[in-house]
Amino acid sequence: MKEEYATVPKLGFGCMRLPLTDPKDVTAIDVEQVKQMVDAFMQAGGTYFDTAFVYHNGQSEVALREALVERYPRESFTIATKCLAWALPDAETAKACLDTSLERLGTDYVDYYLLHNVGGGRTKKFDDFGLWEWAQEMKAAGKIRHVGFSMHDGADTLEELLQAHPEVDFIQLQVNYLDWESPVVQARRNMEIARKYDKPVVVMEPARGGRLADLPEAVAAPLLAARPDLSQVSWAYRFCFNQPNVMTVLSGMSTLEQVKQNVAEWREHGGAFSAEEQAALDAARDVLAAMPTVPCTNCRYCVKDCPQQVAIPEIMNLLNLEIQTENTEFAKQQYSWQAAPGRASDCIQCGACESMCPQSINIIEQLEKAADHFE
Repeated sequence: MKEEYATVPKLGFGCMRLPLTDPKDVTAIDVEQVKQMVDAFMQAGGTYFDTAFVYHNGQSEVALREALVERYPRESFTIATKCLAWALPDAETAKACLDTSLERLGTDYVDYYLLHNVGGGRTKKFDDFGLWEWAQEMKAAGKIRHVGFSMHDGADTLEELLQAHPEVDFIQLQVNYLDWESPVVQARRNMEIARKYDKPVVVMEPARGGRLADLPEAVAAPLLAARPDLSQVSWAYRFCFNQPNVMTVLSGMSTLEQVKQNVAEWREHGGAFSAEEQAALDAARDVLAAMPTVPCTNCRYCVKDCPQQVAIPEIMNLLNLEIQTENTEFAKQQYSWQAAPGRASDCIQCGACESMCPQSINIIEQLEKAADHFE
């Protein structure tokens, strides 16, 4: 991995789930709190901020301008943003995303630009729109410093993409200790492919949508026995920090306390695992892998085109909560309000959600189960 990537601080600030002043309005970002979060992150030595054209319906980029760009020297931080061409109607609209992002961010260039969630049938739009070539043109024009892509597919797809587009500078992958040997996510194999082609990796979902920060008692037991002084999230992040070719590990932080905690874990406990710690983590992984949970990471792609606005990620999480707590009544109580915007029984089985799911979850079947268990 080139020196310019190897020296990027290992903890990255994900701006997908910023704090809100109104929990029902994803655009109502609490900018004053974000400023405090940015300050704490920057003071600790963090520099990498990750956003996207669609995060918070576009307001994530605006909040980042107000909390970061307008308050710090441009050379003191780096920004990554993304284009979701597969959700757009034509090449002109897709290419216009960059200038819109630059305007929202208040900067004339982005350090890292990603073609977002390629793979499967989605790759065809990036190809048809000529975005691979266009991104290199924008790099030559100085609007983009580094071009990459993100994906949730397996190793064969990753290798095909890297063979077709050796010019990309970096990639963003889902990596965590739960998905390491997953036949769907293929985190270990993907990392091997990244090393084979010497591509630096930005890690997303290191805590698996928060699941690895709130473990069932049986899973947490070997970790607690080995290191009672460490938090559960520390194990998740350390696993990723110490993988070869990792440029940075994204944390989608929503509160100042989360920033402080993650910064402390990075700074104080970021080193490689000892033999005893690795054995404890292996034991915890074995317990987790044996649980028949839904592999939802709360990316929320499924809800974008849902005609019924079913609260799919929340419902998937409650199905997992039922399994992990072995308490259907508790999960049912949570369901009564968490699924209020769109209940499982509202599903008309159109399949729009399943076509967008990066994890290939049989969402319709899971919603039927949820309706049976919780309604």
